[in-house]
Amino acid sequence: MNYTKKILYQSNYWYNDGLCKAQIRDMSGAILSLRRSLQYNRENIAARNLLGLVYYGVGEVAEALVEWIISKNFRPRDNIANEYINKVQSAANELEIINQAVKKYNQCLVYCQQNGEDLAVIQLKQVIASHPTFLKAYQLLGLLYLHTEQYSKARQVLRTARKLDTTNEMTLRYLHELTKQRGRRGKKEKKRDDAVEYSLGNETIIQPRYSAAKELAGRLAVANLFVGAVIGAAIIWFLVAPAVNQSKSERMNNQMREYSAQINSLEAQISAQTRTLDEYRAAGENSESEAQQAAARSESYENLLNAVTQYESREYSDSDIAQALLTVQRDLLGTNGQNSYDTIANDVFPDACDDLFPTGEYYLQTGSYQDAISTLSMVVTMNESYYDGEALLRLAQAYQGSGDTANATTYFNRVIELFPDSDYAADAQDGLNEINGTAASDDDGE
Repeated sequence: MNYTKKILYQSNYWYNDGLCKAQIRDMSGAILSLRRSLQYNRENIAARNLLGLVYYGVGEVAEALVEWIISKNFRPRDNIANEYINKVQSAANELEIINQAVKKYNQCLVYCQQNGEDLAVIQLKQVIASHPTFLKAYQLLGLLYLHTEQYSKARQVLRTARKLDTTNEMTLRYLHELTKQRGRRGKKEKKRDDAVEYSLGNETIIQPRYSAAKELAGRLAVANLFVGAVIGAAIIWFLVAPAVNQSKSERMNNQMREYSAQINSLEAQISAQTRTLDEYRAAGENSESEAQQAAARSESYENLLNAVTQYESREYSDSDIAQALLTVQRDLLGTNGQNSYDTIANDVFPDACDDLFPTGEYYLQTGSYQDAISTLSMVVTMNESYYDGEALLRLAQAYQGSGDTANATTYFNRVIELFPDSDYAADAQDGLNEINGTAASDDDGE
């Protein structure tokens, strides 16, 4: 079995695992398995479509649409994701209700921060009434009931949340806390006697004396199981993990040395630029524009250093690193700074475009034009020719939808200029005709 077949096998294995978990409403486990499947093969259409369905099943409609749009981009035809998207879009009233529910949920978080638990509870009841599968709303409502010691209501809400996702860690944690709180309240209400005596008809029944030794034996048995599991995990960790991660660690060490040298160089440059700027301010020999340029150069180096730190830590997504890079004015950097910028940009920009473009397209399709403009502008800045002009076209359509015909015209013309023989150029020309027709009809009306 060659390397490619192994990757496809692993992807299908985790897809099947996610499917089994989804069938028993283990939504959290299904999401983890399906994400792992897509890590091996991001073009696994079945896994991506199922991940969208799982998100939809716990009330995360926006995340579901993003997954289906990505699936549609990988396979435009003969893809059931098209039916899912059309079904959501056709139910415009339902989609608006869901959007309002999400906004109310976010407002409830603000209420909680402002100690307005009563208002949050009232609004959360409205949220779950209008959006019955919104798992996060059930969890927050259960937490508020726990906080206000309304334990019976908390149990009812958290049981409903567990039906939506049987193994969700947050729900199980709240249920465990609920059990602890009820137990503490029970201990305050009554004390345990050595024996319990009660009557049943004409007979008197005495419950056996509490046995501390028996309980201790039970606890020791559980402790032994736990210790055995810990020892087994430790053996796997110390014997297997080092061999698996050795090559990866060597590569990371080499990269760390490289980036450390680059950071030292950047810090030296930033320090030099800062001293130069201070000298300009002290001597007053340069004009205000030169001082502003020096400040911009210093700021660009600081932003680049921030992007390098994020990239090096491996704790940030490509989209986050790309946003940090876009705040850097590359022309103001020196040779070493530009080389560092280009190295990181060449690595993260392609994947960042793949992540941001479906999100921007989702905003465009749902009428959130300002969000679409913000997201698609980043894609076009990183790669103006992304998807052979489709990103430029979608950005122009977002501007057109927002009423900004000047920018819409600019980007429609840019599509025609760069891709004159493409279908996107024809769509861009249609957009220009629509804008010019609207302007002409406005003139006639006047």
